Amino acid sequence: MCTRIFWNDNAVAKTVSRCMDWSESDEPELWFVPSGTDRGGTDDTTSHRWTSRYGSVVTSMWGMGTVDGLNTAGLGAHALYLDPEDVTFAEPDGRPTVSNALWVQYLLDSYASVAEAIADIDTVRITSPMFRGLQMGIHIALEDASGDSAIIEPIDGRLVVHHGREFTVMANSPSLDEQITNRDRYRPFGGELPPPGDITSVDRFVRASYFLHYLPEPADTVEAVAGVFQLIANVSVPYGAPYSTGDVYPTWWRAGADLTNLVYYFGSTRSPNIFWIELDELADVGEVRRLDPRDPSRVGDQTAELAPATLSY
Repeated sequence: MCTRIFWNDNAVAKTVSRCMDWSESDEPELWFVPSGTDRGGTDDTTSHRWTSRYGSVVTSMWGMGTVDGLNTAGLGAHALYLDPEDVTFAEPDGRPTVSNALWVQYLLDSYASVAEAIADIDTVRITSPMFRGLQMGIHIALEDASGDSAIIEPIDGRLVVHHGREFTVMANSPSLDEQITNRDRYRPFGGELPPPGDITSVDRFVRASYFLHYLPEPADTVEAVAGVFQLIANVSVPYGAPYSTGDVYPTWWRAGADLTNLVYYFGSTRSPNIFWIELDELADVGEVRRLDPRDPSRVGDQTAELAPATLSY
């Protein structure tokens, strides 16, 4: 349920894509959150409070938190599902808290680069409140315009960080270490197996890694963005497929970003179109704005369609 792919070894633009796979629509909304916005990490007395240093264009899930986005410094962040049995968050220890539903937003509000975010990784404690009656396990992918990347996983009560340009793909369970061990059984990663074709998390991880390895150098930014959207479509799950594993669901939307040129992309799988938001055009905007990304008529540059709004989470 969800895959992230980061193309950071081309000379044109650093681009990323991800898909959202779920058993039902997560009712996404697209927001612009300006710098200077006051935020809180949870509703309890230990909540960390902060003021955003950077503006961001983000996608929310069920109006309860941020699952994806890009900030004005060129940092991208993505929350993907990780099975709760693979996740253990830290116990209370006196640190201020940020809920997992606001973890992505906190990172985008606070940091300009992957290195900055990782250096500060233990400043707050991430919590996991009930989310629409569910205990939600997640892990985080970060990338920036320099090509740096990191995967953060809450395991055994601590945040396990994989930091480096080589961490370009993330899917769901199992943990990243196990995903990489499995990937290395395949060509061209040291093994002899051909790429698999199933829709499970481990097969999507291998297939995304395989085709990313062979992407040709793009001629321009259009091809750099098209490349990651082509790959994310390859690991997306069409409506109506038989989900016999019980934990693989249809893809509702795909998002992406050109971190070099500060453009955020979005496409609903209920529409043939992709639209985008130009963050540079929002540099002087000091108010929260939003739009409905599920409108099937949206195509091309939709920056001007963002309307003033009150942030709902």
